[in-house]
Amino acid sequence: MTDDLPPLTPDERGILLGLARRAVAARLESRQAPRLECPSPRLLAPQGAFVSLHQGGALRGCVGMVTPQRSLATAVAECAAAAATEDPRFDPLQAPDIDRVTIEISVLGPPFRITDPSRLVLGTHGLMVTMGRRRGLLLPQVAVQQGWTVAVFLEETCLKAGLPPDAWERGAVLEAFSAQVFSEEERRPH
Repeated sequence: MTDDLPPLTPDERGILLGLARRAVAARLESRQAPRLECPSPRLLAPQGAFVSLHQGGALRGCVGMVTPQRSLATAVAECAAAAATEDPRFDPLQAPDIDRVTIEISVLGPPFRITDPSRLVLGTHGLMVTMGRRRGLLLPQVAVQQGWTVAVFLEETCLKAGLPPDAWERGAVLEAFSAQVFSEEERRPH
């Protein structure tokens, strides 16, 4: 279970950001994926994660794993490489793009069922809506960045799933999750 894992330390966050950058570079340069050297035991625990790539302040790719299928380090490396080249919403990055992207990582806590949407805390909870084979997920930071209310967050997550905006009121399963979100931008001196 991931709910008893401690928060990542600043050093662990730095290791993951470096690993993600090396994974993107390796994918863009057709090299073997990087290995994590001397990992913290915390980074070997299975945990869900998303890696978002931003260029000029705009999203350029985002791929993740909701359920803890692999170690956190492996999940971050795989998601970073995939965000650079496999997000169907964007053209794949090219090697020169690596210096123009900023990496953001969201390490997910376990999803939990929500029956009362008023319990959602914007900026703290991400949201997943599932109905049949359709599923949409938005990370906690999206609602804050967009200035959404809880109602809009629910509607937009339904739309992301390809569902009507009120599907959350008509039988869709709502799950929330917390995330520890950090980026290279925070680590750069200003």
